[in-house]
Amino acid sequence: MPVMDLIELPSALPRLAAVVGLDLGEKTIGVAVSDVSRTVASPLALIRKAKFTQDAEQLFKLMAEREAKAIVIGLPVNMDGTEGPRCQSSRAFARNLLRLRDDLPIAFWDERMSSMAVNRMLVDEMDMTRARRGEVVDKAAAAWILQGALDRLRNLPDA
Repeated sequence: MPVMDLIELPSALPRLAAVVGLDLGEKTIGVAVSDVSRTVASPLALIRKAKFTQDAEQLFKLMAEREAKAIVIGLPVNMDGTEGPRCQSSRAFARNLLRLRDDLPIAFWDERMSSMAVNRMLVDEMDMTRARRGEVVDKAAAAWILQGALDRLRNLPDA
């Protein structure tokens, strides 16, 4: 199954199925999960990057535990709408996942400003220290990304 446009994702899924959201960092992968009705995204886990196959195994294990049937990956588009090296890396990550599981629906969601928004929320609203933010920001950014995608899907005609 190739990477698909986000609006095609629901047609590739059972009516009730959780979806995983990913925030791909240089050293970590933030993971969030939706409820089965795909209404609410929640931070789930942080995968510390090692080797791709090990990272993918951890991701697939988390997905199996939550019975998640698809992935939404944050796409770090530049502020001017262009795609740079980080986008290429995210697209390569998706292609590599599909080499391991070709039946897995994967879509991208523009994640511009997600980490900035999450950091602002953690500082301004939760008064969280820098050290504590480092532990939760990637998971929270993954939830922010996934929630944005879920909100977009909910607002589609006939969704």
